[in-house]
Amino acid sequence: MSKDNKYLVVENYIGGKFVPCSKLIDSFNPSTGEIYCKVPDSGPEEVDAAVRAAKEAFPEWSAKSPAERSKVLNKLADLIEARVEEFAQAESKDQGKAITFARNVDIPRAAYNFRFFASSVLHHTNDCSQMDHMGCLNYTIRCPVGVAGLISPWNLPLYLLTWKIAPAVATGNTVVAKPSEMTSVTAWMMCQLLEEAGFPPGVVNIVFGTGPRAGDALVSHPDVPLISFTGSTATARLITERSAPYCKKLSLELGGKNPAIIFADADMEQCISTTVRSSFSNQGEICLCTSRIFVERSIYPEFLARFVEAARRWKTGVPSDPANDNGALISKEHLQKVKGYVALALKEGAQVHCGEGVDKLTLPQQNAGGYFMLPTVISGVKDSSALMQEEIFGPVTCVTPFDEEEEVISRANGVRYGLSGVVWTRDVGRVHRVARKLEAGLVWTNCWLVRDLNLPFGGMKNSGIGREGGKDSYDFFTEVKSITIKH
Repeated sequence: MSKDNKYLVVENYIGGKFVPCSKLIDSFNPSTGEIYCKVPDSGPEEVDAAVRAAKEAFPEWSAKSPAERSKVLNKLADLIEARVEEFAQAESKDQGKAITFARNVDIPRAAYNFRFFASSVLHHTNDCSQMDHMGCLNYTIRCPVGVAGLISPWNLPLYLLTWKIAPAVATGNTVVAKPSEMTSVTAWMMCQLLEEAGFPPGVVNIVFGTGPRAGDALVSHPDVPLISFTGSTATARLITERSAPYCKKLSLELGGKNPAIIFADADMEQCISTTVRSSFSNQGEICLCTSRIFVERSIYPEFLARFVEAARRWKTGVPSDPANDNGALISKEHLQKVKGYVALALKEGAQVHCGEGVDKLTLPQQNAGGYFMLPTVISGVKDSSALMQEEIFGPVTCVTPFDEEEEVISRANGVRYGLSGVVWTRDVGRVHRVARKLEAGLVWTNCWLVRDLNLPFGGMKNSGIGREGGKDSYDFFTEVKSITIKH
């Protein structure tokens, strides 16, 4: 990276070296709306160079023992942890999120991703079976796939990039990663640490750029047998089409339209505070955020009033202020899209209780051009509305009453997504019944975003293909081989 007048200029990291790109993209500070960074507009040439470097590094890296690779991953975790504040400040500025969220969530989890997979890769076992009547012994081994293509989104930039890199390299693969062109800085900062951590040149390569150029070149490259992607369902369809001729392994973690179901016996205090957090954390820009809240009719009026009051207390403002819960949305275009859903709600006759168009947000003059939006709560929305069917990915949630258990399960399942859901009740039997019937890859009861990284992560229906997590990531980033020995 270099300084170009007043702008930060990010460079690709290929074969252990920083490589400048002749074409650059403007990257904006979401809290001011001003350009502050220039990012490579990489294309097929840069991607091919990165793939060649990764392919060249693969034999040596894959031949290392899991313990040797684990040591390198732990060292990188150490280096990131020693620079938590530096990374957090950069992530907050680049993505628009509150510094508190970056400091307490994004960067610690990025370091922990390396620690987790550094440990888990040491503890997998293989299958074995005996066929004594034939004098044979059968067993399985797991082998790394090769060059892994990794594409990560802009909402949790380093957090989700490392969630892909860590298991890929822990299992012996080399990688070519493409972060979002809107949030590139912390990925570049991590590249500065790779050599010190002990990664040989070419094991981790990062190519910056847009989906249509860099992303397309990566997913369609014949020497990249595996693609892990987190992002939109629409982009996943394109990836599937472009990778199909090469029969690549695909892991697709996509969008969500996640319900919270609140029964009358729920702990109201805990439920409201957690549902505000699940609805609005990170500006609502998390695939697991709650955007549909179904409340049993007998407690609906009380819940709605108290939830709106709590949403108003969720502070939005300058990301660098640690007192703020939310910062700015990622871009001007995304802000307009999210606001468009609120306008649609009003057009359809729904009621906006707080936030957009209701409450006023006061910002310092230097942030007047930033992409800010207050937490917005809407009621009176039909299940067929786009607000209840489409992923908004912003600080907007809809609240609606229900009467019966089977009714609310049907309504919660009545979308094309199936990523996560939350159930609030003290009835243990109901917890198990509803969790089983919800069409979602993850169901939390009386909590949200409690994660054991050993367990599978992923969604049903249009929320994705495959799962990620301890064993699931191990299986995805390796190929299984059955060996039979006759003795």
